[in-house]
Amino acid sequence: MNSKYFLLPLLLVVFLFSCVRHEKAETNGTKVSDPTHLVLADINKKLEAEPNNPELYDSRARYYMLENEFPLALTDISKAVKLSPNNPAFYLTLSDVYLLMGKPTNCNDALKQALSLDPRNNPALLRMAKLNLIIKEYKTSMEYIHKALDVDPVNPQAYFTKALVLLETGDTVKAVADLKRAVDQKQEYFEALMKLGELYAMKKDPMAADYLKNAIKILPNSKEALYMLGMFYQETGHFDNALKTYTTLSKTDTTFRNAPYNMGYIYLVELKDYKKAVACFTEALHKDPGYYEAYFNRGYAYELQGQNENAGKDYQKSLAIKTNYQKAIDGLNRLDKIKRGH
Repeated sequence: MNSKYFLLPLLLVVFLFSCVRHEKAETNGTKVSDPTHLVLADINKKLEAEPNNPELYDSRARYYMLENEFPLALTDISKAVKLSPNNPAFYLTLSDVYLLMGKPTNCNDALKQALSLDPRNNPALLRMAKLNLIIKEYKTSMEYIHKALDVDPVNPQAYFTKALVLLETGDTVKAVADLKRAVDQKQEYFEALMKLGELYAMKKDPMAADYLKNAIKILPNSKEALYMLGMFYQETGHFDNALKTYTTLSKTDTTFRNAPYNMGYIYLVELKDYKKAVACFTEALHKDPGYYEAYFNRGYAYELQGQNENAGKDYQKSLAIKTNYQKAIDGLNRLDKIKRGH
């Protein structure tokens, strides 16, 4: 079994634009949380009446970013910048588009332009800090973080970014302190709670569960949070809590194979309930018929019940998917010895 935590990958580009991902853009009274086709239709209608309104082009660019239509977003935000070249907010959107398109140099140029217009623009300073974190310019990233904190000491994103820099450079103790500052300033800071949960889980510290449960309160359907909590319970021997968490996760994401697989592993290895193990591995295989580890473990659960024919079939299925899979080969060899009476 792969027992590693479902670690939060930095995915810094996504983190950099949490405003794009989480905060559905408001555009002249219209929220992107409305049905998307209605949002676009509303913006287009307003643009027909006001074809030189840069705010509307900015709004449509942010809409297109949500839809991963980056060339269209670039066209619109470029028009907004042309119509209103002294508005730093438009350069922020432009920087977002460029980074999402994989153009960090252009992103950097757009942010520099925003800061030339407004040197104390906190969102621009934070974007600069995060951009430099992405490209591993840690000293420069810290410089922008400190500038942002000078502008606004109550700045949870600045502390979160600082924590990521510290983690990248190996200072976990200070990183944890800054993550806690971020949560103190913004109690519903999902990413900071998740990172704290991850770090405490690595140490098998009970505080991990508290942070992860608080994260789940914010996003109850978060696969990452539920899986990390389940893994924490599993690896610290709290099997009942792990099973409950994985059950919730299975209901939350009906396609996620790892939840029933991990339940099967707990029943197989820890609780010795082989019938339930078979049921869980079967559920995992319904979600992913190519899951060769699930075939092997179901086969092993059959073998432990003396159902050697079923075990052999599952070992063969595992090998059909993963050629030369040693565990399945060993399983077939065991069954062959039993059959020959050795």
